[in-house]
Amino acid sequence: MKKLFAFVLALVMALSLAACGGDKSSDSSTPAASGDKVVKIGVFEPQTGDNGAGGKQEILGMQYANTVQPTVEIGGETYQVQLEIVDNRTTAENGPSAAAELVNRNVSIVLGSYGSGVSMAGGKVFEEAGIPAIGVTCTNPQVTADCSVYHRICFLDPFQGTVLANYAFNELGVKTAYVLGMLGSDYDQGLMYYFKEAFEALGGTVKSEDFPEGSANFVSYINNAKAEGAGVIFAPVSINYAQLIIEAAAAQGFEGALLGSDTWDNNMVIESAKGKDTQIFVTTFYQEGGNADFDNGIKEWINANADAKTNNGGNDMVAAVTAMGYDAYFTALEAIKAAGSTDPKAVLEALPGVTYEGVSGHIEFDDIGDAVRDSAFIKTANTADGVWDFVKVQGVE
Repeated sequence: MKKLFAFVLALVMALSLAACGGDKSSDSSTPAASGDKVVKIGVFEPQTGDNGAGGKQEILGMQYANTVQPTVEIGGETYQVQLEIVDNRTTAENGPSAAAELVNRNVSIVLGSYGSGVSMAGGKVFEEAGIPAIGVTCTNPQVTADCSVYHRICFLDPFQGTVLANYAFNELGVKTAYVLGMLGSDYDQGLMYYFKEAFEALGGTVKSEDFPEGSANFVSYINNAKAEGAGVIFAPVSINYAQLIIEAAAAQGFEGALLGSDTWDNNMVIESAKGKDTQIFVTTFYQEGGNADFDNGIKEWINANADAKTNNGGNDMVAAVTAMGYDAYFTALEAIKAAGSTDPKAVLEALPGVTYEGVSGHIEFDDIGDAVRDSAFIKTANTADGVWDFVKVQGVE
């Protein structure tokens, strides 16, 4: 009987531990001690699906920021800041349920998402609940245009597409461009449209194609670009598709340049390019080296945390989306302090007037909640060393 009792007890303990493990993506990453006053910030990000890798890196910036400043003063009292993280699984279909989960957790403000389509889908839920949201790197204009509670700290697709078109036409001297994106992706299709519009206005010619979700072979698309005589291939796609496009372009000997949007600014993308005879240029929000204190601090934190290092792709290279996640966290704190309350309605009323000097630059909002930003970083892949090299900061005249 003693042996049977011990076995049953061990089984109960094992089941309890398993239940506690659960879905780590849904757990509070910073649980407050019992009795502490708490303000909850929702983290609405993909951790699975096509954008899972980018979402994880964006979350890293928020988590690191929370270790730098885990409390906030509200009305003369100190509150612990608790991150409530949910996985929106990349797609618009999953956005509403993930957003509803954050509403149920009584968050005061939401950060995210990496991915415009899921941001738009979740925005409807946040709007109905009256909870403010700060977009971190969701660049489609409709994120804020169609949602009264959404603000964002990143530049927009019309600007980014125009910057890339100008760079290709004026700096690279390209007159024919091939544009490739995933069918049904709001992000891809929006940037393709704005690039094409700007490039043709400059006098260039554009050939566009779409690929279906789940595509794994891009050889035919690269050969189509070569047949068109394209000097650049612009593919504003997710990280995994970017890696496949780089592989195919190198294998087929594409002699032009690959142009990527902010999603390409990732250590996994640069690893795919390492050792290949391929030109790659990307637009992005931040260049490692732009703020030494931030770079040194987050690298030390990533290297001391095995999970963080894994979520960063296995090394300590600082992604621009991580810097943006860091800035979004502190922008949210400014809104909460200005509101003097944890009430989402009060935070929403305070948010439009917030300004913040972030590691990615000055942050303020225009009348519809978009960031007032007029420049982007352009970087190129150093395929010999496997790093991104700074090219220039470029705006649109």
